[in-house]
Formats: sequence, C-alpha cells, structure tokens
Amino acid sequence: MFKKDINITVTAAVLSIINLLLFHIPFYSYVSGNINCDFNGFCIMASLLVIMLVANFFGFYLTLFLGRLVGKILIAITFILNSISIYFINTYDVMLDDTMMSNVYNTNYAEATSYTSWAAILYLLFMGIVPCVLLFIIKIKYGSWKKFGKAVGISLLIVLVLAFANATNWTWIDRHAPVIGSLLLPWSYIVNTVRLKVHEAQQNREEILLPDATIANDEKDVVVLVIGESARRDHFSLYGYGKNTNPQLTQISGLKWYNADSYATYTTAGVKAILEHTPTDDLYEPLPNYLYRSGVDVQWRSTNWGEPPLHIEKVKFGPDVTKECQGDNCNYDESLIYGLKEHILESGKNKVLIILHSSTSHGPSYNEKYPKEFEIFAPVCDNVELSKCTHNELINAYDNSIIYTDYLLSKIISDLKELTDWNSTMIFVSDHGESLGEKNLYMHGVPISMAPKEQYEIPFIVWASNPDVKFKPLQKATQHHVFHSVLKFLGIESPVYDEQMNLFILP
Repeated sequence: MFKKDINITVTAAVLSIINLLLFHIPFYSYVSGNINCDFNGFCIMASLLVIMLVANFFGFYLTLFLGRLVGKILIAITFILNSISIYFINTYDVMLDDTMMSNVYNTNYAEATSYTSWAAILYLLFMGIVPCVLLFIIKIKYGSWKKFGKAVGISLLIVLVLAFANATNWTWIDRHAPVIGSLLLPWSYIVNTVRLKVHEAQQNREEILLPDATIANDEKDVVVLVIGESARRDHFSLYGYGKNTNPQLTQISGLKWYNADSYATYTTAGVKAILEHTPTDDLYEPLPNYLYRSGVDVQWRSTNWGEPPLHIEKVKFGPDVTKECQGDNCNYDESLIYGLKEHILESGKNKVLIILHSSTSHGPSYNEKYPKEFEIFAPVCDNVELSKCTHNELINAYDNSIIYTDYLLSKIISDLKELTDWNSTMIFVSDHGESLGEKNLYMHGVPISMAPKEQYEIPFIVWASNPDVKFKPLQKATQHHVFHSVLKFLGIESPVYDEQMNLFILP
C-alpha cells in the first residue's frame, strides 16, 4: 500500500495531529468554556494547542525511534486505550484522574462488560483499531541518532519557550489543572496510573495494628452492617423524596436516619472510611480485622469489590455467595441475606459482626440490579449510554434499585426481630452517592474537592431490636461513626474508642 518508507518525523507529526483531532475535543471544549474571549484567552488556547502537538510529537517520536516494532505496539495500545477513554469521557463525562483510575483498576469483569454498547465498539474500531492497522502497514525510515537528538531538542525547546512565554497564565492553568490533566490523552491515564500505584504502594504496606481490645460482657449482641453502593439520600423517601422509594422501612418503628456525607466518591475510599477508626491516608487495621483478632465472630459477604485486605476466616464473594443461595432471586443482592439467621445462630460466639457489601444501585445498568417485581416505576432506562435515556427513564431505573434496597433492609430487620435471645442492630451506610445527569454528570468518581452533592450526600440508617436503645440526635453523621458505634454496641473496650463518634445510647 505504501511503497516508500515514511520519515519518522512525518510519522510522529501525523500521529500527534490524529491524536489531537480524535481525542481532545472535550479538552478544548473545557478550555474554551473557561477563558475570556480576548487576546489573552486566544494566547492560552493557541499555546495549549501547540504544546499538545509538540508534546505528543515528542512522545511518539521517542517511542518509535527507541522502540521500533515495540514502539509501534506501545503506540497501538495507546490509541486503543485512548479510544476507550474518550468513549467514557464523552458518554459519562468522567475525568481520568487518580480517583477514576482507582475505579478502573477495581472494576471486575461483570461491571466492565456492563458498559458494552455499539457506540463503544464503534469508538474502539474507528478511533483505536483503524489507526493501529495503518501504523503497522507503513514502513518507517528512522534516520540517524543526530537527527533524533535534533528533533528531541527542538521539541523540548518549543515546549519550554511556550511554557515560559505563558508565565502570566500559570495561575489560570494551576486553577484548572485537575480537569485539564484528566482530559489529556494519553498523559492523563498514564500519569495518574503512576500516581495511583505510588499511593497504593504506600497504603498497602503492612497494616498498622490497633491497640488490643477486650470484650466487656457475655451478652449476645449482633451487628449487621450493610455497606450500600451508589445510594444517594435524596432518593430515599425517608429523607423527604417525593416518590415512595421506602415503602417497607417507613413502616418500621424505632428506625433512625441521619444526614451523612461520604469521605470520597469512589468505592475503595468509601469502604475504607466506613471501616477505619479515624480519617487517615495510612492503612490502619480495619474494623473486621480488628474485631476478629479481638475474639468477635466476623463474617464478610459481598457482591461488590473494593474492600481493604481482610484477615478473617469467614469471607464470601460473588459466585460463592450466589452458590449457597436458594430461591428465585439469587442472582441479585438477595443472596447476601440468604440464611442470615442461621449464620448468626450457628456462630458459637456471643459477639457477631456480619458485613454485607452490596452492589444494588451501581450503574450504569440500574435496571439489572433488581428483580422484575421491583420495577415499580416505569418506563426505565435499559441503555448503558445513560445520556441516551430520558431523564425520567434514568430516574425510574435508579429509584427501583432504591426500592429493592428498601426491601433488603426491611428483610434484614425482620430476620433480626426473630432472634429474640439477641440484642441486634442493623446499620446501613452507602459508600458514596451517584450523579444521574445533573450538570451532565453520570455515576460517580469526581474528586471530592469538586464533586457535586449528589455524589457525596448519602443515607445513614440505624435500627436496634431493643426499644430502650436510643440514638444520639446528631445534625450529621459520618462514615467514621460506624467503627465506634459497632464497638459500643458489641461491648468492646478499646483505647481507640471515641465516645463522640458513637451513635448509640444504650440502656
């Protein structure tokens, strides 16, 4: 097809232009919407355009010259990843910062395949695979080391000159850096993956053990902690939502619900906050490990992911949870509560903590998260490209998942009521909230410093079997209240216990 070898300089330049045209419309759309329509604004736009072209040219040139065939493979992988990234940016308005990269690396196969659509396939084919095929068809004339040094030197010089020529605009760039950095492809996911892995390496060192705790009494106490997924509190009728999404819970006496904000807008950080004794970037011994080491029977059952390292005996995930379930709805989160009473009665200990990590309201396929009999609101969105659904369809599908959550929580409470020999409590708190098209945002993962309230305002619901148990009248609770409230209810004495962070007033 191409009879002559193509100069490496031309190849790198063409790749840079293609990369700019295919993958950076959201970037320049953001920049144009945040600069003034004057000469200075024009300078910012023009400078960023040239810097992007030259920086990508530098990266492609360097990769091709030093890597040859391997370089082609690396660039091909980059274009494929870019095509997937721009699909998510355009479809879900995501930002590829370190927070979002954490979501990516903690996504399992089931969740990943739920995003598949014809649009995603077309993005991958025309923006990813076609450029890769063309890259492998052409033959490149690589030239000498002298030309290599000249090209690299000129590229760096242009970038440096433009950077210092725009010194007066550095304040603007710094202010918008989080968004700008998340939209530059492929730099956004490369740099933020490195940042994430460095952060994880610091966090994943051996966990810091908490001071030894002791069990203060022999009373039979059980806590069922339900970690919700993507549940936003303004869609719970308990909190005043106009649609009746809590038909079961509103009928239960002794229920207490708090306004709460999540510590982060993604699962791993949200779950970590729920299970740790204090807000920290360090990896302290989480609640299940701490209580297990202290002699409590701790059970973890999950249809989700993103939990900290668990050092307990009774752990079940997805397929194992589903396998032991019997009934019609075992492919949903109902499998988490199957045999709940039996798990408690067979414990053999007087102190039991059962943690149920659900996935009930995780998008984009909200309509697949609940059995058909819970599709109370219709029509529903059944497209993973949420922007293609009407707002009403999207809200209906999401609200049906909240109705299913309502059923699951009420069923847990019903089971606990039958354990008359036990003092029991159910605590429900979500890992984070969820955007449903507000400000053209969908799902979650926006950095907490700039996240909309829909992504961090969460429900926090508590119930206790003993009517003499009261709850503190706090204006707002946090995810970190969970740790100390569980210790209090189970009668665990610990040097890290903080009475200010406990919600229970026990008789």
